[in-house]
Amino acid sequence: MLGFVPPLPQQPGRPPSAGHMIVCGDDALARRLAVELRFVYGERVTLLLPPGRDANSPETPLTQRGRAAALFGRMSAAMNRAGNGNGTADGGSGDTNAGVEAVRIMEAPEPSDDVLEEAGVDRAAALALVYDDDERNIRAALTARRLNPRLRLVIRLYNRKLGQHLEELLDQAAAVAMPGIDPALLDASTTVLSDADTAAPALAATALTGSSKIIQAEGLLLRAAERPPPRPGENLDPGLCTLALLSSTTNDPAGSEGSDSSGDEAPQLLPDEQTVAAAEGRGTVVLEAISQAGPDRPATRMGGRGAPLAKVFSRRLRWSALGFALAAVALVIVSVLTTEDSLPHSAYLILLDLLSMNDPSEDGTTARKIIQIFSGVAGILLLPLLIAAVLEAFGTLRTASSLRRPPRGLSGHVVLLGLGKIGTRVLVRLRELDIPVVVVEEDPEARGIPLARSMHVPTVIGDVTQEGVLEAAKIHRAHALLALTSIDTTNLEAALYARSVKPDLRVALRLYDDEFATAVYRTLRTAHPGALTRSRSVSHLAAPSFAVAMMGRQILGAVPVERKVMLFAALEVAGHPQLEGHTVEQAFRAGAWRVLAIDATPPADRAPDLAAIPPYNPGGDATPPPSGLVWDLHPGYVLRATDRVVIAATRRGLAELLRRQRSVAPRR
Repeated sequence: MLGFVPPLPQQPGRPPSAGHMIVCGDDALARRLAVELRFVYGERVTLLLPPGRDANSPETPLTQRGRAAALFGRMSAAMNRAGNGNGTADGGSGDTNAGVEAVRIMEAPEPSDDVLEEAGVDRAAALALVYDDDERNIRAALTARRLNPRLRLVIRLYNRKLGQHLEELLDQAAAVAMPGIDPALLDASTTVLSDADTAAPALAATALTGSSKIIQAEGLLLRAAERPPPRPGENLDPGLCTLALLSSTTNDPAGSEGSDSSGDEAPQLLPDEQTVAAAEGRGTVVLEAISQAGPDRPATRMGGRGAPLAKVFSRRLRWSALGFALAAVALVIVSVLTTEDSLPHSAYLILLDLLSMNDPSEDGTTARKIIQIFSGVAGILLLPLLIAAVLEAFGTLRTASSLRRPPRGLSGHVVLLGLGKIGTRVLVRLRELDIPVVVVEEDPEARGIPLARSMHVPTVIGDVTQEGVLEAAKIHRAHALLALTSIDTTNLEAALYARSVKPDLRVALRLYDDEFATAVYRTLRTAHPGALTRSRSVSHLAAPSFAVAMMGRQILGAVPVERKVMLFAALEVAGHPQLEGHTVEQAFRAGAWRVLAIDATPPADRAPDLAAIPPYNPGGDATPPPSGLVWDLHPGYVLRATDRVVIAATRRGLAELLRRQRSVAPRR
């Protein structure tokens, strides 16, 4: 239960003023995104929700509007507590949203023309369409572009190929409606994102011990690695820079896993050198390496390509065939030695005898007659062997299009629960890393079942809460459990049962409510202090990327640090007084942002998307073109207005940069 829901000031009859942002959705991502825009970026937000309860959480008694109001109430209370505390680093109020009116909540079954006009889409700065249905998002995007060609659109689509075509179509529509528009503004006019793609790398990384988080920028891979606390007298490689200090309660069963309510025990993002040096017994997340990126690697099949001999015929049948072949060779050798016949002729006669295609050797020698008798016996044994081979081959071909069962000797694998949008993307990510996976899915028609079949991933069809299902997935020999269904209670029940079977199992749960996730984490840590437990929220991981896209900026990636998120973004220095004219060392602000690289490419030749891999021929002699990003920065380098930088930032740090730019940008 969410507890008491404070009254939220609403102005349903008051039309929104110009420059506000509209969020349309039907699940947790819409509510999280509205919170991000309102309480982190200080924007005026109109939230459009369908009436009734959340279809993904039918057990919750609150309606969509009630859940949103409860979430806004908790965030408002948290901001008030922060404002009554020590304030911000600048000594100001903790509430960065002073003077911003409350979120305006509207209810409508569909984002129709009338509904969007009532929400003020013709005067809005940006519109986010984050419905779970791709078709509904596409229809609403086409409508919104017609009503307001200047509107910045952020669209949630699971189909990546369709998203690319839709983005080009909507940008073309904006270019036709606004001749002579700046290409840079046009590039930010339409952004298509997938919450599944955004969250999948972080969810997959929780299943790996000491796993790295990878961020891609202009053909380069930034590898951020999580490192345990150093032992006494041990000196670890500091890496290129320290991105975060992990929670001080990492090894404490009563720890809170770095949630927003952890206080001083929470992880510290982007600490300065003095803080890192003074931190003892705390793990770190460091920027470990920067390497050249190659072409995308396809996900591999667990059973290899095609149908190998070992998969078509059983081991017993293969041993029987080998024994028969050895017997035939022995008969040929004996025939050559006893009858003094040539090897080819002896082999020919033995083959005829085995196939019962020769007449009795009545006039032959005694040795020849004995050999013919043994050949006939061996030929009788050949018939059932051939029949068994035909039946096994037919059975293998028949089941080639069916789901694989977990093999008997499988161990050290990851058990993945749920093959919806999120689970399917995580499965692809795990197979790209060549990690063995066993999937458990209740619905045989789930979205990811065809993918699991094509990749030959062992799959168990059944309700994970029923006895015997996890055992069929070999949970007692698994390395980790990823519970990624859309129902929190199912994920929790599966995790508790799996821990009862294997207490040291690594567990990662997909949970929505932060308070519930913290309580679950503490309980599991107390019951199993020697096992790693993590809880992740897809909307919590994806909302920052959607929010930054609504601000018209580019996010290269997001790295989860316990229950917080650190963002990597590309920014133009112009218009940011915190960066322009300052050295790299002076521009660094602990806990807010750090400049990692500078794009030395001339502004006219810069690629609009730093996350794209430059085209090159991997099969020829040509090597990937050198990147324009300079990572080995001198602390005294002065940032110029024409520079484009790659920064690591916290959510509030990046919001401050974007808010400050908006306040100094001239109005047109």
